[in-house]
Amino acid sequence: MRRLLALLTVSVLIAAACGDENGSEPEPEPEPVERDFSAISPIVESFIEENELNGAGLIVVERDEGILHEEYWGVFGEDRVSLIMSTSKMVSAGVLMALDDQGLLDVDAPIADVLDYAGDHPEVTPAQLVSNSSGLVGLGGSLDVPDLLCQYNSLTTLQECATTILTTTADDHLITPPDTAFQYGGTQWQVAGAVAEIAAGKSWNELVDEIFVEPCGLTNFGYSSPFVPLGASFEYPDWDGDLSLLPPTDNPNMEGGVYTTARDYAALLLMNLRGGKCGDNQVLTPEALAATHENRTGRVYGSDVGYGMGWWVDEANERITDPGAYGAVAWLQLDDNFGAYLVIERTSDLGNALAGQLYDPVEAAVLG
Repeated sequence: MRRLLALLTVSVLIAAACGDENGSEPEPEPEPVERDFSAISPIVESFIEENELNGAGLIVVERDEGILHEEYWGVFGEDRVSLIMSTSKMVSAGVLMALDDQGLLDVDAPIADVLDYAGDHPEVTPAQLVSNSSGLVGLGGSLDVPDLLCQYNSLTTLQECATTILTTTADDHLITPPDTAFQYGGTQWQVAGAVAEIAAGKSWNELVDEIFVEPCGLTNFGYSSPFVPLGASFEYPDWDGDLSLLPPTDNPNMEGGVYTTARDYAALLLMNLRGGKCGDNQVLTPEALAATHENRTGRVYGSDVGYGMGWWVDEANERITDPGAYGAVAWLQLDDNFGAYLVIERTSDLGNALAGQLYDPVEAAVLG
């Protein structure tokens, strides 16, 4: 019996060394991907010089490996805090989706279920608000209606501003039915923030801290309204990241108020790539993320504009992006499991132009 057991043990060891019980070869170890990001810096350096920028930052992340590449030029570094304008949108949409996950808010239900001041727009839903499809006035039109300028006023509150937006009649000639037309940005985002506050019974900044800052370990990330204190418009203000010059406000700008470092934003990109997790913390469900990433405008009302919730959806190039007026651009290539965050401090035209030069070389470097 002992001899038989010994022979069986030897047989098992030989089988384990040579393959499985069917005689197949063991799975080979995957070859490591050789990544070369050396093509990036000459492109960025040339662009900075041509356009007289104060520098730039780029951070590239991959789902399993984390930060693959991080590089800074000029005044930028890992601790540089920048205003990113509309690159805030994916974060704002994420707050509403987190409340949906928690059962505190139904993003597909009318806002009148939450707000007692929905005015003439009770049927609008949070999902429509953060997909620029609510029918409320977009960014361009809102600049011509004085009642809607509260979205830039740091001296009021989010609730007061949303009340004005939903009850004014001064913009009636610009309103369209929900889910019939794409109107980018504007007051609908302030309304979305106000809905989130009432649904959760917390301020916007408390929600951001609870949902993203603490679980994701963000160090210099938050919402502000830079327009009054910094005299900001649609070109980067004279500001070097000194947060003492951005006083707290009860009316942070929902569509463009984030300040952040590159590493903090990269942590949120990784969360998007990792099924909604920051480390062991489940920030958003995979289903919530999928809803933000999909082309909602195309699916729901056949719009030629590809937009999800906080993300532009480029189906032809299999890329989603979130660019901002000051030149920051975030992008994800979900099928390839990577993303990147580019930051400059100037204008959207320049940020998009530089990102356009980097999409292909970054992809080539990541995929090896």
